Amino acid sequence: MSDSKQPLPGFRSDAEAEDFVENADLTQYDLSGGQPVRYEFKSKDANISMRVPRQLLDAVKARAQREGIPYQRFIRRMLEEAVSSRK
Repeated sequence: MSDSKQPLPGFRSDAEAEDFVENADLTQYDLSGGQPVRYEFKSKDANISMRVPRQLLDAVKARAQREGIPYQRFIRRMLEEAVSSRK
């Protein structure tokens, strides 16, 4: 087996990607560029409203953009991490 691995191909649809994952030998591919992804399954059935300094909101939005997620999802993730961390 060679040390060099193939890059992952591009996919035109979710079905095409699912078929690839189901049938391909993934040990043949370079998966080093992968990033963890969180999927949100719980319903969002409560709202909050907070007033924060504009500078803080701008910083939150910039950080969320760097991470490639909407800023409200970033805030929710930070809240989840804060309450789930062990003391």
